[in-house]
Amino acid sequence: MKADNLSLLFVSPNNKDVHTVLDTLKKHDYKVTICNDGLDAIKLISNNSYHFIVVDENLPRLDLMTFIRSCKKNVPDSFIVALVDDYDEDRVVAGVLAGVYEYLKKPLQADKLLLALRKIELRELSLNSHNGDNGAKTISGIVARSESMLAIFDTIQRVASFNTTVLVQGESGTGKELLARAIHNNSPRKRKPFIALNCGAIPENLIESELFGHKKGAFTDANRDKIGLFEEANGGTIFLDEIGEMPLSLQVKLLRVLQEQQIQAIGDEKVRKIDVRVVAATLRDLEKDVKAGRFREDLFYRLNVVSIYLPPLRERVEDIEVLAHHFIKKLNKKLGLSIRRITPEALNALQKYSWKGNVRELENCIEHAMVLSESNEVDLESLPETIQQTKSSELNLSSFIKKGNLSIKQCTEALEKELIQEALKKTKGNRTHAAKVLEISHRSLLYKLKEYGIS
Repeated sequence: MKADNLSLLFVSPNNKDVHTVLDTLKKHDYKVTICNDGLDAIKLISNNSYHFIVVDENLPRLDLMTFIRSCKKNVPDSFIVALVDDYDEDRVVAGVLAGVYEYLKKPLQADKLLLALRKIELRELSLNSHNGDNGAKTISGIVARSESMLAIFDTIQRVASFNTTVLVQGESGTGKELLARAIHNNSPRKRKPFIALNCGAIPENLIESELFGHKKGAFTDANRDKIGLFEEANGGTIFLDEIGEMPLSLQVKLLRVLQEQQIQAIGDEKVRKIDVRVVAATLRDLEKDVKAGRFREDLFYRLNVVSIYLPPLRERVEDIEVLAHHFIKKLNKKLGLSIRRITPEALNALQKYSWKGNVRELENCIEHAMVLSESNEVDLESLPETIQQTKSSELNLSSFIKKGNLSIKQCTEALEKELIQEALKKTKGNRTHAAKVLEISHRSLLYKLKEYGIS
């Protein structure tokens, strides 16, 4: 994003606010359009494209949230700055999730608005930095180009500045801790500690001490005072992985910490005030666990203020190529190798594999291939045998005939499956577009995906 000549729509019934900043914006090469009514602004937005939309929350004839949703529907790539009388975090987070990039408290000051616009520009430059891998984008070490992951990048940027609790859901190996670190690294807490704990890896009788600490003599083997992880993370972020494995007895205490921002070590009479942001993660369905009585409902809603679902790798095949290139670069440094590329045949095999272990499995696969490669490239022969077999399962009509298999039904099914996979690959996983390419209805495609077990 380039700062020069960016278009900006200023929507406010307060002419004083507008004229306070108008000269400053024009001086810095922003092309400004002014509107003092919400509905009139929507008409402008439907016929024009604006880089920035600065909007006062007190709009005549339209409430702010309706205006924001309409903006994101008409100009999804625009950046919204909202001007508010009071800074209420719950309302602000709701607005951020709806599409607001920045909130500024009134009365508006020109330098603060200019700084907010510059921050957005720098944020986008960072997010859109290309690493040479066919349009891949990165954020805090996470690499992707699929629409689903880029939407998650956007959410990270939006929620990072707040203290709001985030719940990350997804299968094992999808990168939940990396996402938590990205939230931390893009927040004002980035210079403070990031502490991670796998709740399922600590015995039930020790996890309370790990989280909150204990005093000497509080229980057998408590030979000294111990500082808990919440206290270690003070000022920063604590990542509670596999939160669904936390014992019910401890869930009550965690809820109290989230509500009151206070901790009490085992055996200590004192209560300590803390300032910690919590990011939790799970591969379990916590809503089902709540219904089954395995997880507290009040804690679930306290954790689930902002929920981010990390899709499995098999649902974002377009990310496999950029991840493979990313891992090759990373592992070249780690292993002291000089692998230059991955062959088309090897890449094709990777894209057809199901990846039950997700991104973690892909990285291990690339490392395996790099170590075994006899040249300066990752080829089909260097991949694990299970992935090579996936490649060999491609449709070859002549092989059906040579084997004496003349079943029209079996050949048709194999052909349909291959065509569907190619269409999904071509449309980067967009099922609606894939149906059009295949010249079948969207419903028919969904039926065939289920019938053939294609993700």
